Amino acid sequence: MTHRATTIIREEHAALAAMLRSILLLLDQHRRQGSLPDFAALRAMLFYVDEFPEKRHHRKESELLFPKLRARTPLSRELLDRLDDDHERGERKIRNVEHALLGFEMLGEPRRAAFEEAMERYTDFYLAHMALEEREILPLAERVLTEADWSEVDAAFLANRDPMTGCEPETDYRALFTRIVNMVPAPIGLGVAA
Repeated sequence: MTHRATTIIREEHAALAAMLRSILLLLDQHRRQGSLPDFAALRAMLFYVDEFPEKRHHRKESELLFPKLRARTPLSRELLDRLDDDHERGERKIRNVEHALLGFEMLGEPRRAAFEEAMERYTDFYLAHMALEEREILPLAERVLTEADWSEVDAAFLANRDPMTGCEPETDYRALFTRIVNMVPAPIGLGVAA
């Protein structure tokens, strides 16, 4: 049996991966065309990454799911420690990406490569991180957590309501989600592909 939280985690991972890959695709298109990207769209996309995956998704993994796993099994403790460390470093890494974007926006072409490299490193970092969770941690959780554990974990992840996974955005985030959807080209948004 797959629990609801496992499905939500995979959906949120897929949404983050799609967002990160879309940013890289946009950057590649603009580099090839010799044009500057839509900085407002990039800021909105990175703000989403910081608000949802970094502050909601990862915190629930580190503060709820991972401690429950540590309490139920000695397996994968080193991996859980590594993933917790990734979550902590991820918050610093997104700040570095946001700063590199600001540098590119304010100083132009001389800062393009630095932003693109920071974005690629961040994307590679999180794609590898999410793959580890899906390959190792989620199957382990399905095997060892109790129904009482799952009841709490499911409830916590059901509360996330990430609009990029099809949930209705919370009032505070409705404008952000609308902006991203309308400004950003497919596959993330409804905007015209570059």
